[in-house]
Amino acid sequence: MGCSARKSRQELCADSLFQMIRHRFDRLTDQRLGKVEISLSDALMSAVAMFSLKDASLLAFDQRRRDHDDNLRAIYGIQNVPSDSQMRSILDPVDPTDLRPVFQDVFRVLQRGKALERFAFLDGHYLVSLDGTTYFSSSKIHCSSCLEKKHRGGGTTYSHQVLGATLVHPELKEVIPLAPEPIINEDGYHKNDCERNATRRWLTKFRQDHPQLPVIIVEDALSSNTPHLDDLREANARYIIGVKPGDHAFVFQFLQANDEANRTQTLTEVNERDGVLHHFRFHHAVPLNESHQDCLVNVLEYWEIHPSRIVKKVKQKGKIQYFSWITDIVPTPNNVVPIMWGGRSRWKIENETFNTLKNQGYHLEHNYGHGEQHLSVVLMLLMMLAFLVDQTQQLCCPIFQAAWAKMGTKRYLWEMIRTYFKTFLFRSMVELLTAVARGLAMQPPVFEDSS
Repeated sequence: MGCSARKSRQELCADSLFQMIRHRFDRLTDQRLGKVEISLSDALMSAVAMFSLKDASLLAFDQRRRDHDDNLRAIYGIQNVPSDSQMRSILDPVDPTDLRPVFQDVFRVLQRGKALERFAFLDGHYLVSLDGTTYFSSSKIHCSSCLEKKHRGGGTTYSHQVLGATLVHPELKEVIPLAPEPIINEDGYHKNDCERNATRRWLTKFRQDHPQLPVIIVEDALSSNTPHLDDLREANARYIIGVKPGDHAFVFQFLQANDEANRTQTLTEVNERDGVLHHFRFHHAVPLNESHQDCLVNVLEYWEIHPSRIVKKVKQKGKIQYFSWITDIVPTPNNVVPIMWGGRSRWKIENETFNTLKNQGYHLEHNYGHGEQHLSVVLMLLMMLAFLVDQTQQLCCPIFQAAWAKMGTKRYLWEMIRTYFKTFLFRSMVELLTAVARGLAMQPPVFEDSS
């Protein structure tokens, strides 16, 4: 491996990424007046460290600060570690839009290191899965940015939601989160923000950040509407979007008429290994709805038919699975298989992104702090940033991969990292991960000076 290749891989390991993130934070303007005890970059980096270490709360991180802050300085570059209350106070007024460039920084490093080449999908395009999720909900705690749901019987539920955007590939477990778009109420607005508005904002910002990146947007059936398709065309983005018979009756009536008139194409393949039959039916230039018959889309229908003998083994609810999508890609016998896999990759934002953040150590739905201005959104963005670093290591860093393989599961890996972090002194995350991967030699304990 040449020097440039080794250097690019080093840039994709945690220590270089943390250093780059720290440099970006150092460039942000601190709006506080006078002399400050804890710098803004230290507070931001402390939150990244908290999510990197998978601490379950700000109090848990505060205890870490009291026990051992040497590793926080050495690994994360934090000069002065804030207490839990100091972190909340410093981060609450931070403008979430100021954090967007750091996602671009990591993305550029992935591009330079050629790590994104593995994500190239159809005709050099990248699949980007979009979806929204709720990460905070309460009937009592709220701020001016909270979405509000009034109940008929009285009372209000307050919530925060986010539109996630993730680079995915059907054959990869890893995902690359792009800068998400918060779904929040803006100052002066009385009507709730919504996922559609957030998607429109995200597309505009995405094209500002990545003007030349060829992408195929994959989404669920709620996005199969003319205004959204217009937004996608405006953003120069291809699409594969789910469509359902119950929600798009006109489309499926048109398909039925086409099929009866023999104006459809079909392709049937049988997997010789497991006997699963894959049947495709595809249609060109279908009007999306009756009122906008000038909005023409292509439709791909897909049936996955399992032989009776393997239904119980694969735990299918039935012998047949059916999927359907609209797309601006012209389906042909040569590309319907990748289009199908691209459409089904939409689930990766739920399974490999939101589910991971909620249930596999990151605690997305835990209220680390709500604040009065932007704290909840800022902490969500910093958690997503820590997740991006982890996904980059999983994709590109051999020592992270070795440590994960040694521990067997991510949960055990995070637990071992926290244990070593608290017990030993390390000069870098690579050194810590090496200790996890290779183990440490047994030796008598060294006691602190009791005096």
